[in-house]
Amino acid sequence: MGGTSEFEQVRSEPDPIRRGRRATELITLYQQRAAELARLRKEAIEEAHRKGLSYTEIAELLGITKGRISQIKSGAPPAERAFFGVGPVAVGIPRRDTETGATDFDASDRAARQLVEKLLARLSLASSRYEIAPDAEEVPAGDTVVICDPGSAPVAQELLAADEALSLEKADGEWCLVDKATGRRYSSPAAGGSGVDIGFLGRHEEDGRVIVQIAGVTSAGSHGVAHWLDSEVSALYEPAVRSVSAIVESDIDADRAITDSRAVAGPFTTRD
Repeated sequence: MGGTSEFEQVRSEPDPIRRGRRATELITLYQQRAAELARLRKEAIEEAHRKGLSYTEIAELLGITKGRISQIKSGAPPAERAFFGVGPVAVGIPRRDTETGATDFDASDRAARQLVEKLLARLSLASSRYEIAPDAEEVPAGDTVVICDPGSAPVAQELLAADEALSLEKADGEWCLVDKATGRRYSSPAAGGSGVDIGFLGRHEEDGRVIVQIAGVTSAGSHGVAHWLDSEVSALYEPAVRSVSAIVESDIDADRAITDSRAVAGPFTTRD
């Protein structure tokens, strides 16, 4: 459905609450599209310059001033914004239902989500939150970050099963990640009481949207992957790469805070 018809539908909506809610949704959507267009324009200017055009020539061809070129270069969102898609981005963590029927969320999952939300804000991406039910098998529509260890919901296992370089296995009751090319298995030291954990980062494009998966072997491992992604996203993003995955190891202190993180397998990429 085109933007004009959506706009006209909002104008003609008789119910004020539905009209206001939809107007808010479209404002966010259009703001995200505007930010992406600014990023694309900056990227086009830099590509034209790499191909030999001076910034003065580019300004003339675009019908703007050279000063405006400088403003675009410094003010537009960075290229790695596209790692997460166009936005807005839904960020999910698993809901953990207790025996009493209450709903709870793991502290490490919450910390991972908060770190991802800060990263998205830095990249001029709006975000929203959603809960991953214990029986969830699918992710919501649109650009999405799924923060979920494999034992918390089937969706984590389903997404990882589609990765070309890495796989997930369960041996002796414990999850481990496997490098398909070498057969090497990576299990979680945290299961034995160590202050180290591992996790999976995956990113792929599907039906015009981006799904980023963060899946620790435990929730602390998910926080570690988010910590690594926060510092490495600019290095991970390449326009021609359609999928990327890695196994990340992280150090955890006594308060379950992440003190360091690093890739121990990958990143593995698939290009156009």
